[in-house]
Amino acid sequence: MPQADRTALALLNQWQRDFPLVDEPFATIGETLGLRGRQVLDRYQRLQNLGAFSRIGGVFAPGAGGASLLAAMAVPPQMLERVAAIVSAQPGVNHNYEREHEINLWFVVTGRDAWEVEQQLQHIEAACGLRTLRLPMLRAFRIDTAFDLSITSHDQQTSGRTRIAAEPIGMDEEPLAALVEQGLTLCERPFDAWTQHLGCGLDDIRAQLARWTDNGSLSRFGVVVRHHEVGFRANAMVVFQVPAHRIDACGDALAHFPGATLVYQRATAEGWPFNLYCMVHGRDRLNVQQTIAAAIRHAVLDSVPSRTLFSRTRFKQTGARRFASHLQVPHLSTTTPTEISKEKEHAHS
Repeated sequence: MPQADRTALALLNQWQRDFPLVDEPFATIGETLGLRGRQVLDRYQRLQNLGAFSRIGGVFAPGAGGASLLAAMAVPPQMLERVAAIVSAQPGVNHNYEREHEINLWFVVTGRDAWEVEQQLQHIEAACGLRTLRLPMLRAFRIDTAFDLSITSHDQQTSGRTRIAAEPIGMDEEPLAALVEQGLTLCERPFDAWTQHLGCGLDDIRAQLARWTDNGSLSRFGVVVRHHEVGFRANAMVVFQVPAHRIDACGDALAHFPGATLVYQRATAEGWPFNLYCMVHGRDRLNVQQTIAAAIRHAVLDSVPSRTLFSRTRFKQTGARRFASHLQVPHLSTTTPTEISKEKEHAHS
């Protein structure tokens, strides 16, 4: 592997969590690679411009704050482009995908509270003239999508936590949460802007992030890679109709299976009886299918009704913005695009 590729792999892979919370983090990372801080910073900038990662920041656990909802619509093919554009235009929509199913448009809506999320859904329904399935999460068995980029086989190991009990972020903590959610500006001393905005020291920020990590509110702080751009070009959402008495056991089994990136229990809806969800990402479609088959055997889910919905088109992908109202300071805004608009997923590769 060329040195440039090894360096990029190290910058993306090693720092998906436990990013250095120091005055000059890129210099600290450089010490591990034999590079100067400025060289590390330049390489991160190039990788971000290429779309390899969206931001260096925090991933909050479900229940840490704000509200979110998975929604889905059955959109006639001739209307899909128009409806997807309406959905993506909502500021609270952070993921919007076409998937292989009659119910073909799947998106996540976030907001400060449930009322704000519902208002966005009602706006979408009125603009599209279509009914939206509302599928709130009831329990998360596995969170986080930190990928081990050095693994190329179907035995992909994800490093997400299976501890999911999260304490909600307090109102006085939300300004910092907004910064963590948005991510760092790529500069030599990125935390200086945070300390100036918050009127505190880096030690205070470091201590708060540690508390959030310990209580489960913060899943990780580090490089948030884009799965498609770093080689995981196929993904599928597998849904199961599991009897209530088996949900806990099956969800826990899936959560501990290598290759399962997200495992959730969700509410059912009229015409949609599925209550256990599992996301699988892989290098190609066959890779994902192999992982799904192995996961089903592992969790003893062979006999329950299920559907596999491969991603077909990615209309929008951004980070959640549950605390964004606290970011009204111009010098804290980011200029690097964080959206992917209408990009075909390689579901058939």
